[in-house]
Amino acid sequence: MSLLETEVPDDVFADILGHVREFVRTRVVPREQEIAETDAIPDDIRAAVKEMGLFGYAVPQEWGGLGLNLMQDVELAMELGYTTLSLRSMFGTNNGIAGQVLVNFGTDEQKKRWLEGIASGDVVASFALTEPGAGSNPAGLRTKAVRDGDDWIITGEKRFITNAPIADLFVVFARTRPADENGTGIAVFLVPADADGVQVGNKDAKMGQAGAWTADVHFDQVRVPAAALVGGNEDVGYKAAMISLARGRVHIAALAVGQAQRALDESVAYAAAATQGGTPIGNFQLVQAMIADQQTGVMAGRALVRDAAKAWVEETDRRIAPSVTKLYCTEMVGKVADLAVQIHGGSGYMREVAVERIYRDVRLLRLYEGTSEIQRLIIGGGLVKQEQKAK
Repeated sequence: MSLLETEVPDDVFADILGHVREFVRTRVVPREQEIAETDAIPDDIRAAVKEMGLFGYAVPQEWGGLGLNLMQDVELAMELGYTTLSLRSMFGTNNGIAGQVLVNFGTDEQKKRWLEGIASGDVVASFALTEPGAGSNPAGLRTKAVRDGDDWIITGEKRFITNAPIADLFVVFARTRPADENGTGIAVFLVPADADGVQVGNKDAKMGQAGAWTADVHFDQVRVPAAALVGGNEDVGYKAAMISLARGRVHIAALAVGQAQRALDESVAYAAAATQGGTPIGNFQLVQAMIADQQTGVMAGRALVRDAAKAWVEETDRRIAPSVTKLYCTEMVGKVADLAVQIHGGSGYMREVAVERIYRDVRLLRLYEGTSEIQRLIIGGGLVKQEQKAK
């Protein structure tokens, strides 16, 4: 039975989580090398993911999704993060930064037009925000949208857009005017990938995350109707980007915890079996110390993710906690992965060894959806502003 047909209160969610855990560990983990070598998710795995309803796990049930809240989302993400990150990337934008723009800001007509397809996996949505000169801070956006009668004409370039080569829909952020006292002038549009003037560049060659495709996207005088303007409001874009990114940061942190748990498990298994001078290296105290640091990071990260997700759902903190969580967990997984390579010794530097791939894959987590530096600015600046407002 498709998970799409299942209600998901807390007592049932555990069954869904177990189903996903089994799928990840028995069907995806054994094929990680195949995914790395072919730079693609196999068709049968994609079909299984679609059947399970994972393309729409965070889409409300009224639109065909599971309707998981963020507390449930992060539990799922920690399981999905246990394997190659390209698996989650395949349907991550549908549930996350792209899909949430529609869920939170779309008109009823826009939701009806797109969300059911996004939830089923028939539509792959891409979040087109990043530009050559505007990454973690959308205020630097240069892509323009100019009104022409009842239509809008979009011109600009987007960079590093996840799933761009296979996207059916681009959620495009563009400036309609300079920022003024009325707002930021940043709007967001729903642009079909087959619209005239949309050009997707060559697939990027990346350090890691093989199977997760990104590319540049060019918009050359792309004409879209007024109905493509999300929320029917020119100033929705900046808020939509900030809210979607903040939610996504908690999700990315959960993925980092999943990858860190995998790196830890690989390290413990290797340390228990590999020998030096006839003695398992796990018996050596310095190796035990590295494993202890890994375990400490994983446990702290998991607790922080759950805390931040709870704060999001309860609406007690939707700004500082997501940044704290992403900052800590993505930095933590880098350290855990580095220790995993060290514990494996020379073997850890070899391709086809899981920790070597993890070491490369997790490096991206500190960059997208807001770099570590941006998170520090949000945290530090936010705390100071809170104190100033309190006085």
